[in-house]
Amino acid sequence: MDRFINRAIEPWVNQYLKPNKAVLLVGARRVGKTEFIKKFLGDVDEPYLLLNGDDIDSHDLLANRTASNYRRLLGETRLLVIDEAQNIPDIGMKIKLMLDTINGLRVIISGSSAFDINQQLGEPLVGRKMTIQLFPLSQIEYSQQETYVETRQKLEDRLIFGCYPELEQLSNQQEKIDYLIDQVNSYLLKDVLAFEGIRKRDVVVSLLRMIAFRLGSEISIEGIANELQMGKATVDKYLDLLSKAFVIHKVSGFSRNLDNEITKKNKWYFYDNGIRNALVRNFNSLQMRDDQGKLWENYLIAERLKKQEYRRLYSSNYFWRTHTKQEVDWVEEHDGNIEGFEFKWTVKRQPRTPALWVKAYPNSPVTVINPDNYLEFIV
Repeated sequence: MDRFINRAIEPWVNQYLKPNKAVLLVGARRVGKTEFIKKFLGDVDEPYLLLNGDDIDSHDLLANRTASNYRRLLGETRLLVIDEAQNIPDIGMKIKLMLDTINGLRVIISGSSAFDINQQLGEPLVGRKMTIQLFPLSQIEYSQQETYVETRQKLEDRLIFGCYPELEQLSNQQEKIDYLIDQVNSYLLKDVLAFEGIRKRDVVVSLLRMIAFRLGSEISIEGIANELQMGKATVDKYLDLLSKAFVIHKVSGFSRNLDNEITKKNKWYFYDNGIRNALVRNFNSLQMRDDQGKLWENYLIAERLKKQEYRRLYSSNYFWRTHTKQEVDWVEEHDGNIEGFEFKWTVKRQPRTPALWVKAYPNSPVTVINPDNYLEFIV
């Protein structure tokens, strides 16, 4: 793929970009936010002002927080774009002032650090912003340029190396491995380690490695805290920060009826398989590894989250498990309906829906997702 892959968020940015409103574009570092902004602005046929939170000149231009300064800065321009906005002090109050005093102004804000962005923009822009998350490339986006045969041929590669956009420009496996190792070492944890002066990189990486090895299993915070010789509150804090940096995400247990349903423990997954494999330093082919099921589950869940975001399919997501070890991998609740999914990389025989699930949720089907039918689930 040599040409730019159109990102699935573009229609939503166009829809939500209204006068005196802001669109907040969030996502992990290097998922393509800046490239999307460049492409988006390349198609704009009106004057715009582009600022960058990594550029001290942008800080200086916005430093004088007065309506008169911002009117001079923008002139007749009514489209303002601020990339890496979390690095600009008091950016939320500054944007609020602009939106309140400059009629017709539209603002696009991007950021990779949800804790900084939300802290700075949350209260000032209540009712004035719409948030859109950008993920690594999705199968929805790949499908613009791939045939079904090409997609199936590339499935194993994506289970192992993930879907970061820059991987599309790398020609061999070693380059992809080097890229992902560098991503983990240099970029992935940058926002987390900068927050509140955290400097224990080795501890954060050890925590992530534990999550990586335990994909698809309930996680005991107390157990991890003991293994890392840390306090439970510290582990909770790091997991929250890693979530807000779009590295991992939490899935809680589903329960509506049964006393023995597990609800106190959570499962944790990665937004990208390549990052997970970089942390465990395993890029072997599928036939040489024993974690195919974990990779399949993590990949499907990540792609499902992309589909929910890009198709605006609002759903609450869970796993279901009982103390008697009956389980359903993925449960969605939306519009009063409950639907379950089981993820199977290989299907030797059709699995049975757990009896307790059928009894407790008789009108809630469970569908098995395997390599033969997965595209409907994620596209």
